[in-house]
Amino acid sequence: MRIVDPDALPAALPGLPASPRVVTSGNFATPRTALAALDAGIETYRLNLLNAQVPLPDRDGVIWETSFVGAAMRRSPRLAYVPTRLSLVPDLWRTTLPPDVVVVHTSTPRGGQVSLGIEVNVLPSAIEAVRARGGVLIAQMNPRMPFTRGDGVLDVDDVDLAVEVDEPLASPPPIPLDDTAAAIGAAVAGRVPDGATVQLGIGAVPDAVLHGLRSRRGLRVWSEMFSDGVLALDAEGALDTDATITASFAFGSAELYRWIDGNDRVQMLRTEVVNEPARIARNPRMVSVNTALQVDLFAQANASRIGSRIFSGFGGQTDFIVGALHSPGGQAIMALRSWHPKADVSTIVPLVDEPVTSFQPTAVVTEQGVADVFGHDERTQAAHLIEQAAHPRVRDELWEEAAALGLLG
Repeated sequence: MRIVDPDALPAALPGLPASPRVVTSGNFATPRTALAALDAGIETYRLNLLNAQVPLPDRDGVIWETSFVGAAMRRSPRLAYVPTRLSLVPDLWRTTLPPDVVVVHTSTPRGGQVSLGIEVNVLPSAIEAVRARGGVLIAQMNPRMPFTRGDGVLDVDDVDLAVEVDEPLASPPPIPLDDTAAAIGAAVAGRVPDGATVQLGIGAVPDAVLHGLRSRRGLRVWSEMFSDGVLALDAEGALDTDATITASFAFGSAELYRWIDGNDRVQMLRTEVVNEPARIARNPRMVSVNTALQVDLFAQANASRIGSRIFSGFGGQTDFIVGALHSPGGQAIMALRSWHPKADVSTIVPLVDEPVTSFQPTAVVTEQGVADVFGHDERTQAAHLIEQAAHPRVRDELWEEAAALGLLG
């Protein structure tokens, strides 16, 4: 490993192909200092990361490439969206999207090793791919990055170039818990038994679900990601202390990052392990909680697109829904508000007219109630969705549309 000043990083790079592909840490672990230095020295390139947050290098000559669109990339005319289940993104590095440079945000060395910390995700496979084709691995080493166990631990000799920084890790802004989110969270939590394994994301509804689980005991966590809600569950004694918290990435408060650092109860594994449906299914009483932009009367969910614009992507939703449905005693819950407050429209619609992200969860939960889906015929599914999940102001219209769709007896 050769340590260089950020300003010297472009000159230290070996010869790169025209318009190289740069894969980097996403979510709230993006190595911004190292990326800014690279951006100053590479005229044109493709920048690939997941769930990108602002700021990013943003100019002509930089193509943003991703399989899950974050806030920084939405609406960009230079966005190249590659539809892929998150569990299959590692396959892209070996096939259609080979990386030339990988830039990761790591801890500082401990015992000759650095850790990818809060963002393991698809990076181990990207590192393997870039080394296999003779590319460059760059580490931005930061003492604020937690040292996490699992698949994100690298020998310092595996790193080609490194820059040193000392800067706080980014955290998402707190999301206030309103009455609607609280009602959804309580309804979902009511379906989670003691001893269940849970997968939850981040946002007001997942936070409300986690709040409702504080009285449970023996819970396990096998999740694409986790945040401060898991820390709260641990403080309340809700978690099985003999079970490892397994995830692929995490983000949250500075307190969460301190708790993760060196914590042997937390293992951060690569995406193709955490998101593999067969592994998910082996967890006892797996409860997967996801959300969507729309759910239709056939229990199809659109969680990816708004009109012609990509909003996010498949992410891990399809992986965890399939895994949870195959788990003994498992459930795949779709939790969302019945009315979209910004668009001022119902989220329960007659028929999704966008590409479908997933379909056939165990149940759809809104603040209106719980609509059981799995195991019922399609007419009963539609009736449950209208009467128990849809907002009252659209139920008459949905009944009319159900008749037109052949969903009435």
